[in-house]
Amino acid sequence: MSQTFIDLHILQTVPPSNINRDDTGSPKTATYGGVRRARVSSQAWKRATRVAFDDYLDRNELGVRTKRVPELIAEAIETRAPYLGQQARELAAETTRQIGMKVDVPKKQTGHEPAPEVGYLVFLSRRQIENLAQAAIEAADSDDVGKALKAAKVKELADRDHSVDIALFGRMVADQADINVDAAAQVAHAISVHPVETEFDYFTAVDDRNTEEETGAGMIGTVEFNSSTLYRYATVNVGRLRETLGDTLATRRAAEAFVSAFVRSMPTGKQNTFANRTLPEAVVVQVRESQPINLVGAFEHPVRELGVVGRIKAASDALRDEAREIERAYGECPIAAWVTRVGDDTAGLDDLGQNVALSTLVTDVGDLVAARLDQS
Repeated sequence: MSQTFIDLHILQTVPPSNINRDDTGSPKTATYGGVRRARVSSQAWKRATRVAFDDYLDRNELGVRTKRVPELIAEAIETRAPYLGQQARELAAETTRQIGMKVDVPKKQTGHEPAPEVGYLVFLSRRQIENLAQAAIEAADSDDVGKALKAAKVKELADRDHSVDIALFGRMVADQADINVDAAAQVAHAISVHPVETEFDYFTAVDDRNTEEETGAGMIGTVEFNSSTLYRYATVNVGRLRETLGDTLATRRAAEAFVSAFVRSMPTGKQNTFANRTLPEAVVVQVRESQPINLVGAFEHPVRELGVVGRIKAASDALRDEAREIERAYGECPIAAWVTRVGDDTAGLDDLGQNVALSTLVTDVGDLVAARLDQS
């Protein structure tokens, strides 16, 4: 059977903001089409999407990404077998080693004993943590704990019962490549459809306790920002998602959660300063069976306002025209498509799919995913 790819194309205007900054504090940018564009990294939006999963999925369906793997396992051991006391930490550390990860104890910090860590961030599902903790408890009375854990195949326990976020975003374990998980979702760096210039907000703050002696500002500084209309793109390989999760219903739920969370999420950089949270003006979802297709070429020529025609209308029309040209030139027609949009400026996108509310779009995508998986 043909593969199934869910392509998401989003146009979203963000007011003055700095939602994703570089090491100097400046908003991230990229050169595309010969001009400087605002950019939001894929990592930033994947993180925002993963955090938003809490609104759509039970926490037991999600994972934890941390260096403190032994601490996570120890907490699960203590919950299940409190009588083990301090031995829980030792069991957790040995369990982590038996998976194949090197365990180190960071230098002691003032005020508390540092928790053992592995040398990199590791993604584990909550079910994997619980399974590893149970294996450690059962090995606790053994004369050779390491041998008992090896016999329990703890490495295999860490490579099954994957969570939705692991299945979508993948997992890389530097020391043990054989338990890596290929990501089912790919997320592009969001870029503005138009040129941008970084601006500077010069601000002052008054010292509330020193208004008589100090007539000037108690603090001055600058914050860099820009404003932009972003093109955002992501795609989900449904077959790979099903392969990792092993269940059609779980795959449907994961696909629906990803669409909802990716559309509605926003990276949190400088939100208290700019209150920049918005929702997209337009969402186009196309389901394909040959390959995913990023339509960023629509904006290789930067969008520029012309009289009363603003960026959103120009960007919507450019996106529609690019999709049509792809279909004409390559015969790459989606097998299904939906549009969720706001206002008259985005009306041109109705040519690409059925105009529906986001809730209907998500349900329809889920129905299609389930139907295609049932046919395979």
